[in-house]
Amino acid sequence: MCGRFSITGDLDFYAEYFGVDEVFAERLEPNWNVAPTDPVYVVAEREGVRLLDSMPWGLIPHWATDTRSIHINSRAETVATNAAFRESFSRRRCLIPADGFYEWEPKGAGRAPHWVYRADGHPMAFAGIWATRHDPDIDLWQRTCSIITTAAQGAVSSIHDRMPVSLRPSVWDAWLDREVREPEVVGGLLQPIDHELIMEHPVSKLVNSVKNNGPELRERSEPETLF
Repeated sequence: MCGRFSITGDLDFYAEYFGVDEVFAERLEPNWNVAPTDPVYVVAEREGVRLLDSMPWGLIPHWATDTRSIHINSRAETVATNAAFRESFSRRRCLIPADGFYEWEPKGAGRAPHWVYRADGHPMAFAGIWATRHDPDIDLWQRTCSIITTAAQGAVSSIHDRMPVSLRPSVWDAWLDREVREPEVVGGLLQPIDHELIMEHPVSKLVNSVKNNGPELRERSEPETLF
């Protein structure tokens, strides 16, 4: 799964890196400890125009009766058939930029946090989906997003059994193309970057609290005693 990640790049950098045509997002403050419901940058397309916008992290299906149940992750194995995700998987796909993500390794009676990132310093491009829902309480349309996860590979497999799908650049165009809708074709685009690019190291338990937010959260730390 992916329960926390980091986005600290500049808006202009992401616009250039992802070949964006139009920017609609307001600049987000650097966030070293992104938590569910936080706004995140999202790259999507509309009528062939690539856009950079922001949405809260935690998908709410259009048919949901309230906003209490959100979906921060969607499994690659079932995203095409799950009622909460299948329409988005077919027609509303996106890239979610990230510096990397945190994962927690079971250790004794507790869990040890790790920082997972690309060895070459490039941002990750999480495979994402988004949905639009009308909120009758405030009479507004709201867009939300979810990160697709898959079986862990490489360095992450020794920590956890799941990880976000960080898409390789060669599939970005097709992934964002809203005319590509066949489930088998779309599913074939879930091609993660080479696992040899993925690195990780242990970090402090400071990341466990959303109140903590700074570059020190990603610094290597000696594993702490958890029991």
